[in-house]
Amino acid sequence: MARLSPLSSYSRASIIVVISLLMMFMGSSSAQLRTDYYKKTCPKVFSAVESVVEDAIRKEKRMGASLVRLHFHDCFVQGCDGSILLDDTSSFTGEKTAAPNNNSVRGFNVIDNIKSKVEHVCPGVVSCADIVAIAARDSVAILGGPKWDVKLGRRDSKTASLSLANSGVIPPPTSTLGNLVNRFGARGLSAKDMVVLSGAHTIGQARCTLFRDRIYNETNIDRAFARTRQSTCPRRSGSGDNNLAPLDLKTPTFFDNSYYKNLIHKKGLLHSDQILYNGGSTDSLIELYSKNPKAFSNDFVAAMIKMGDISPLTGSNGEIRKNCRRAN
Repeated sequence: MARLSPLSSYSRASIIVVISLLMMFMGSSSAQLRTDYYKKTCPKVFSAVESVVEDAIRKEKRMGASLVRLHFHDCFVQGCDGSILLDDTSSFTGEKTAAPNNNSVRGFNVIDNIKSKVEHVCPGVVSCADIVAIAARDSVAILGGPKWDVKLGRRDSKTASLSLANSGVIPPPTSTLGNLVNRFGARGLSAKDMVVLSGAHTIGQARCTLFRDRIYNETNIDRAFARTRQSTCPRRSGSGDNNLAPLDLKTPTFFDNSYYKNLIHKKGLLHSDQILYNGGSTDSLIELYSKNPKAFSNDFVAAMIKMGDISPLTGSNGEIRKNCRRAN
């Protein structure tokens, strides 16, 4: 084996230093987040958020899932910065009309209501991005899932990106397993994180247009389950497109591990659900979580915290919006 020249050794060492510095820089923002961020400046933030989320879920159980999904779609585009909340302006088109979000992502009015209540108790202190993160946590807990300490200190983006939201960073329901692993990996999340975060589909509903092809054309599906879904989702495109079906047939408004049990029995509603248990590398995780609800809860908490660390704005970056729908 040829010996490295002094220059080669120096170059290799320099590359290692550069990579280390880049990793430190990338992690520095999330490192500034902490669970006691508002302990002195807004100690009532948690009770304010929880009361509004509880009221919203009491009126509509589906809203809990919508608030969790809102956090996910926010974090995957530009990081967890509240960019998804921004309405279009004369200078940019926001993310709300992007293909993964349009007629799909909901809960904006609930966030508005939370922001109004939080502003009343501590004006100009709590970011919209943090409100979204807390609301997602509270939604899971209210619907019977685990509760965790949310890391806070995010600031709000002053802009949003329609093109980035449309670029495929948010994996579509037609995704292959490889695409799911790659899309989550691009945001610093592992295949395990992807599988456990997909477990959020134990609550919520999906539109017919998102699962029509699966229930009529795919073979790795329980036939009785397919027929049940076909009864409210006609084969013809344009007919019943917005008809809803629960992502979890058994307990659609309770946060548990039945999503994984459904996959074992080929009753995943979306293609991107069932592909997680289809003879591939994630089968063993599905089997684990289907049998061990505690493992699912623990790993879900860890993955949600990790997702909340994606590229937050901190320090002097961004701002604390007065209105979550527009920059100050």
